[in-house]
Amino acid sequence: MLKLIECPRDAMQGWKTFIPTEQKIAYLNSLLQVGFHTLDFGSFVSPKAIPQMADTKEVLDGLNLSSTTTKLLAIVANTRGAEEALQYDAIDFLGFPLSLSETFQQRNTNASIKDALVRVDEIQELCKRKKTRLVVYLSMGFGNPYGDTYSEEIVFEYADLLMQKGVQIISLADTVGVATAEGVQKITAHLVQSLPQVEIGVHLHSTAFNWKEKVEAAYNGGCRRFDGALKGIGGCPMANDELVGNMNTEWLLRFFEEKGEDLHINQQALQMSLQLADSIFV
Repeated sequence: MLKLIECPRDAMQGWKTFIPTEQKIAYLNSLLQVGFHTLDFGSFVSPKAIPQMADTKEVLDGLNLSSTTTKLLAIVANTRGAEEALQYDAIDFLGFPLSLSETFQQRNTNASIKDALVRVDEIQELCKRKKTRLVVYLSMGFGNPYGDTYSEEIVFEYADLLMQKGVQIISLADTVGVATAEGVQKITAHLVQSLPQVEIGVHLHSTAFNWKEKVEAAYNGGCRRFDGALKGIGGCPMANDELVGNMNTEWLLRFFEEKGEDLHINQQALQMSLQLADSIFV
């Protein structure tokens, strides 16, 4: 089954001006009616690191989950954040960023890769107790600009290690938009085939000029889990580089419609969400 994960958290987290809590709640409640599989709605991280997400708890309290099938995902960077998030039964998934770049792991979570792997074990254990599922994002999954050693074999090794740790969902993140279509297809196809018990997703960042070839490559590689953000807004503020926007959800919807995939999207709710996005991201 094709799964479309909408990521307003990724769109909002690097926005220069603080988005009022009530505005976030209205936007997220609208997105909950569209029909996405999962909503990456917020993060339980240090407000000093990501000020925009300081009100995630208040936002969560304002969400209307009574008439939606969309599941909620929150990003955490350490065990403390996971413990906070797991106090809320409404959260179905925790997302943890594990970078293949030592440089970026330090920037993003203030930890080494070795320490981050320990955190994966700790968070996975917490998730088991709460019957919440862990999504590990392999950031810099298609290469990195920092000069750290990278190869497809390293990606495969880390994915296999995560599988051995019991992680059932791995999303390959093209954090700074360096992926090529060839690399996307080769890596996703290998992981889909070699780790059939693991759900493989992609969190791509792209421009209007090369988005389709990357999505096509992941789709042809057997990937059926795709992250996007309306209007393609966002990018990781911890990258400290010129940000390449998120994969535009409207592009993804058009692509999957052409492929004959029925995502059961509520078009009226989608248009309302797009109007709200226009008023927020100005």
